[in-house]
Amino acid sequence: MNTVTAAGIIATTPRHIQTEEGLDITSFRLASNRRRYDDELQQWVDVDTNWYTVVAFRALAANAEKSLKKGDRVVVSGRVRIRDWEHDSGSGTSVEVEADALGHDLLWGTTTYSRTALSEEDDEEE
Repeated sequence: MNTVTAAGIIATTPRHIQTEEGLDITSFRLASNRRRYDDELQQWVDVDTNWYTVVAFRALAANAEKSLKKGDRVVVSGRVRIRDWEHDSGSGTSVEVEADALGHDLLWGTTTYSRTALSEEDDEEE
């Protein structure tokens, strides 16, 4: 299983849906900058940006929808899926992270935590 942990900025408004079966799904695009220290400039500089589509399911999706917004700095950990795609306008590759854990990056600010009640389904997963 391929796993990744990435930190970055939520670049799109998180999209939340609930399927007919009641499954919560939240997704957004994450911009994760790689930085390095430039000795000449004597400062940290952005080298490049990796883009991920982050997808969360069930309770994690419901909590993400209530907690996250575009522009937030977050840390995500989860399973990586690389998908090739093709449309009339072209083709490419997308990197998707199915989140196992997701939250604000406390290097950049503070947050307030409120525990939510677990459903019976969530109790069975633990």
